[in-house]
Order: sequence, then C-alpha cells, then structure tokens
Amino acid sequence: MGRSRLDEIKDELEKLDINPTFFARKEIHELPDILSVDEKIVYLVEGRNKINNHHIILVATDRRVIFVDKEFMYGLKVEDFSYSKISSIQYETALLLASIDIHVADDVVEIDGVGKYDAELFCEKVRNFMAHPEEYVQAKTELTVLDQLEQLGRLKENGVLSEDEFNEQKKKLIDLL
Repeated sequence: MGRSRLDEIKDELEKLDINPTFFARKEIHELPDILSVDEKIVYLVEGRNKINNHHIILVATDRRVIFVDKEFMYGLKVEDFSYSKISSIQYETALLLASIDIHVADDVVEIDGVGKYDAELFCEKVRNFMAHPEEYVQAKTELTVLDQLEQLGRLKENGVLSEDEFNEQKKKLIDLL
C-alpha cells in the first residue's frame, strides 16, 4: 500500500515550512477529500473566520484558494475561489496578528488571527500566482513513469482500458525506464 494522500499533504506542508497548530488538525485531515490528486499546495495559513470566530484554514493551491472550516457542531464548510474570480487580496497587521481580506466578485472573505508573517507571505504568494499563473503550471513536475503506471492501473481497474490495452501501454512505459 502506498502512502496516503494525507501523508503527501503533510510532506508538502513540511517542504513549504508550514507547521499547522493542533487547532488546524481537523481541517488538515479534510484536505485529501478536498484537493484533487495532482493539486499542489502553494501556501496555507490558519486563522479565525471574522463572522463566526471559528478556527479555519485558508489554502492556496496551484488552481484555487480554498477556505476550510471544520467545526464540530456544524460539519464541514468548504468554499473555493478560482484565481480568475479574485479581484484583490490584502492583509492588515495589528500588534502580533494580522487579518486577510479576499475580494471575490461582490463578496469579501475575511480571516483574522493570522500570524503577521504568514499573512504577508500568503498574500504575496497568491498575488504572484494571480500575476503569473503560467509559471506555476510550467513548474509542475512532469508525471514520472511510476505515476503514469499508477494511472494506467486505475484506468484498467475502472474498466476504461482492456487488459490488452493496459499491457501494451505498460510495456511502452517500462521501456522508458
């Protein structure tokens, strides 16, 4: 059995030098169901929803910005915004913490209680992504032969490929190794 998607996400966060607190664990555990298999995290911050004061995480990926609120009593709330719909993102700093405002169409998503440095970095990464999305797309690593073999296996499992088609494609990939 391979590594779980949650382990992959935790590794991604570690590589980005993001260490979520104990309070974000419920939201982090929901990410494997929220993110697509090949969706990469650009940055993640945690804070509080200004409206209901719930602890939330805000995730910027290579496709969208996702707001995740996993509260015990109210289940899971996930809102996602494609970069093309975001008109602006800004942060304001107070003494130790900061708030982030994301303007989407005629709505504003407000998060406060974010670490000052994290808020600045999150906004910077989202702005960079909005300004140069193609850089992130090109920076995506090519699928490895192993990844392609895994995909082939799934296609066969799901009945998309016949046994013969699967073996033919598998041989081509193995020849590349």
